Amino acid sequence: MLKLLGRKNAFNVRKVLWLLDELGLDFQQEDWGRFHRDTQVPEFLAINPLGKVPVLLDGAAVIRESHVILRYLASRQQAWALYPQDLVARAGVEAWMDWVAYEMTGPMQGAYLGGEQGLEPWCQPHIAGPAREGYKARMVILDQALTSPFLAGDAFTLADIPAGFIVHRWFSMRNIPDRPELPALSAYYERLSARPAFMRHIRNGLP
Repeated sequence: MLKLLGRKNAFNVRKVLWLLDELGLDFQQEDWGRFHRDTQVPEFLAINPLGKVPVLLDGAAVIRESHVILRYLASRQQAWALYPQDLVARAGVEAWMDWVAYEMTGPMQGAYLGGEQGLEPWCQPHIAGPAREGYKARMVILDQALTSPFLAGDAFTLADIPAGFIVHRWFSMRNIPDRPELPALSAYYERLSARPAFMRHIRNGLP
């Protein structure tokens, strides 16, 4: 049976939980990370030397990094509607996944941990301020890019899982000065909210 290592309230773990639910897969989940089992102990480092969650165990296979796990699970289940076999269509999905990983995660982290939660060092004005502005600018880009129901076209795909989380966090945060009106993004959020797995793992009362 699949086993997912990582606390259920962790940003990257929740994305994997969402897909596992969408695919209807049976799995076991163990809480590792902040306030749970320490990911720096030898037992965990033997599995993932980076000491990070999530980690997916599939028999002897060890899969790490959340977006890699998403791709792995979709391929494992031959869920080609979510992760197209056609290379051009797949590139469109992966481009959004990588954009979230490389362009969105840093600004979101600074805006949330610093501007919203007031944690050091992210709460320092030289970090929190630019992070909020960067998050805001990227949400505007996303709003303008939503010319179809979902990011990669008319159908829900893996592209929408990483993006769906950052959109949820955007609408969950309260400390965004001069928050712009983003009607396409708002409609997208409601479309995602029609998916039971999204409500269970993402829009579930946690930011």
